[in-house]
Amino acid sequence: MERSECATRCLAVDPGQPETAPVREAGAVLRRGGLVAFPTETVYGLGANALDAQAVANIFRAKGRPADNPLIVHMDSFAALGKYILEMPAVVSALAEKFWPGPLTLVLRGNRSFPPVVTGGLSTVAVRVPAHPVALALLREAGVPVAAPSANASGRPSPTTASHVLEDLAGRIDLVLDGGPAGLGLESTVLDLTGQCPVILRPGGITRPDLEAVLGPVELDPSVNGAPAGDRPRSPGMKYKHYAPRAPLVLFEGDSSGQVAAAIYAEAQRLEAGGKRVGILACSETAPLYRGFDVVVTGRCSDSGSIAASLYDSLRRFDRLDVDIILAEGVAPRGLGLAVMNRLRRAAGDRIVRI
Repeated sequence: MERSECATRCLAVDPGQPETAPVREAGAVLRRGGLVAFPTETVYGLGANALDAQAVANIFRAKGRPADNPLIVHMDSFAALGKYILEMPAVVSALAEKFWPGPLTLVLRGNRSFPPVVTGGLSTVAVRVPAHPVALALLREAGVPVAAPSANASGRPSPTTASHVLEDLAGRIDLVLDGGPAGLGLESTVLDLTGQCPVILRPGGITRPDLEAVLGPVELDPSVNGAPAGDRPRSPGMKYKHYAPRAPLVLFEGDSSGQVAAAIYAEAQRLEAGGKRVGILACSETAPLYRGFDVVVTGRCSDSGSIAASLYDSLRRFDRLDVDIILAEGVAPRGLGLAVMNRLRRAAGDRIVRI
């Protein structure tokens, strides 16, 4: 039977008591080559046995994901890492002690234990230890490293609830473990440790200042701020358009929130006069300025964490509103705001207005 003809089961798991029959069943599904969506502290992941090339290939098939886009391998502990790594920089243990389990992915030189479909054909592998109790229980139960991108159709906003997973992948995967909403709401920080200086390939919940407190100077890959990533992405989220709702999204960036809001309002009026249904992605402080339009509030301008936690759900809400175009406010690219802006820029593609 083709995977697309199979029903997808959804089983609830209490994060406070994750050692349950649904997790044991999910571990067995992974061991026999199936696909399981599960909650992490960042977003929901779509997991397969990272040592099984065919199982991992099924992730790409279910998501419609480009084959050269590498995956992140999830492990249950730092101790499990050594079996798969060729070169272990001295700083890895310090980072693991500080940030694992947690939303930090490390790009290291692998020993070719994983098939090329996991690594995108690169000599490096991206690894992390997630902090969510259901994810850790599943990894222990499966007994294998688990390759897991976000559990959404490729290019769509990442899922932060089990219902988001089912919106995109029902009928394409075997099982969803519903552990409630993901906490952070954005994917992990990806840090490349294979060069002379550590480089952030994708910003996330562990910020640049967090890392520099342990490592000293840390560089940003130019792709973080929208520059082309090259032909062979070294990390998920670098090369392709990601995180996008169905309607085109236009991102407005500027130093003055008042000027950004004025520009969005003027453009919304122009588009509405032309017969377009306009959606506006705004923070709570500026949302009252857009009366008369479909406004989705992401969080508080003064709290990038609140924006991160609701960003993907907010983008998916525009699908239900059936708008023709989305005008989105940018945020200050500081701390977690850098990760928020990275996701919004990827969702916008080349539709960015700088005020």
